[in-house]
Amino acid sequence: MLTKRQNLMETIKGGNPDRFVNQYEYLDIILEAPLRTRPQRGETITNEWGITLSWPEDQMGPFPIHDDAHRVIKDITKWRDVIQCPTVDFSDEQWAPAIAHAKAVDREDKFVTVFFASGTFEMTHFLMGMEDALMGLYEEPEHMHDLIDFLTDYELRYAEKVIERLKPDALFHHDDWGSQIASFMSPDMFKEFFVEPYKKVYKFWKDNGVELIVHHSDSYAANLVPDMIDMGIDIWQGVMTTNNTPELIQKYGGQISFMGEIDSGPLDHPDWDAKTIAQHVEKACTTCGKHYFIPCLTQGLNLSSFPGVYDAATEAINQMSKKIF
Repeated sequence: MLTKRQNLMETIKGGNPDRFVNQYEYLDIILEAPLRTRPQRGETITNEWGITLSWPEDQMGPFPIHDDAHRVIKDITKWRDVIQCPTVDFSDEQWAPAIAHAKAVDREDKFVTVFFASGTFEMTHFLMGMEDALMGLYEEPEHMHDLIDFLTDYELRYAEKVIERLKPDALFHHDDWGSQIASFMSPDMFKEFFVEPYKKVYKFWKDNGVELIVHHSDSYAANLVPDMIDMGIDIWQGVMTTNNTPELIQKYGGQISFMGEIDSGPLDHPDWDAKTIAQHVEKACTTCGKHYFIPCLTQGLNLSSFPGVYDAATEAINQMSKKIF
């Protein structure tokens, strides 16, 4: 029987996997690595970037507050006057839990994985709001390029520290690039602003020992897949059924792999049931096949919003492995 790591590599290289890669099983994500403050459910906090994030009790996650009192960048032409870049220099004590976790991982079985969020595009709209971020691409492209370069330099400096401390094998990187039915910008606009910065970042990670780039965008982004390949992404995690995943696998399999096809929206809710989850898993596995595909909830971590959903999907995938392999 192949290790989880071996089975993943056979899957994404079109080799001989002996079962489906089951969701996040191949990644051991080091969430203890210091990065920035995030709120807990019921909290409102202001993080190191000055972004005020609120997580209401009845919502699935936090999101920035973007009224005039809380928006960090109110005028993109003056962003340098208001942005203070957080430190990437953390103490040995702050790094200790992450280092201990990384040392405990069996690297023959799993990838020691760095988690990075939020990505460059998300950071622009976290700082100024979605409307202002998108309009800035049209109205003030020079300032937006400068801000994106600034954010990219921050990530590179953080990457250098993480690589030194943890020597990771994989990167799990968040940046949502679309809604359920469309990308937030055209491929031409995406290429103009984000492809080169991401190529620079992902090349740095790979040049320094990171074997696997897994990018999370639980959205429609089928029109951006050629750019994902150009950036150096190995696995697109969060691919929703609105993307026509079987068609993407047929067209791009061997250049990039697809992780998802089990949409969290219709499954991860208070009244979930295992039978419905199993039906969605069966459809995903039978239509997408054994190669270049990892069946997974589209949620951006190895968890679910409601207890039991992730485990039910895991069990259903195990059953499909027994049936198909």
